[in-house]
Amino acid sequence: MAKTTSPRKPRTTRLRPDSAKASSGSGAAGPLRRGSGAAGPLRQGSGAAGTKAASPRLPKAIQAVVEAAQARKATGVVVLDLKKAGAFTDYFVICSGGNPRQVQAIADSVEEALKAQKQRPSLVEGYARAEWVLLDYFDFVVHVFSKHARDFYALDRLWGNATRIEFPDED
Repeated sequence: MAKTTSPRKPRTTRLRPDSAKASSGSGAAGPLRRGSGAAGPLRQGSGAAGTKAASPRLPKAIQAVVEAAQARKATGVVVLDLKKAGAFTDYFVICSGGNPRQVQAIADSVEEALKAQKQRPSLVEGYARAEWVLLDYFDFVVHVFSKHARDFYALDRLWGNATRIEFPDED
């Protein structure tokens, strides 16, 4: 595995101004109640599945990732908020594709959407094999899995203490 040349700073040295936090969300749709049929994310706290919570305030870049993945028919789109979990990044965006070509198309769509926002990944891994494509944007990491690889690695369950925001599959 090749090493990246960009050094990572410890999480404790990075400061965010309060005004940037407040303006980072653009008011995503409210939470999805089971059986309501409403579009929007379902937010689950750590351990309390299906609990009603305030609408998630996701940064614009994360919203763009979710929209780009859903535009390419990604399934099982989940955002894990890792800020309180003591992780090396703030968010994981996890989704799946049905075959290698779709996995690559989802990864390409995410890169294009974020390139429009002048963001480029610091690292891309696994694109050629298209079993698990990792796009590292430092503040968040996008994981695009094949269905088999997602079941095998179970990354969703590995970060069980993170706040989980699920997005329904689009038909």
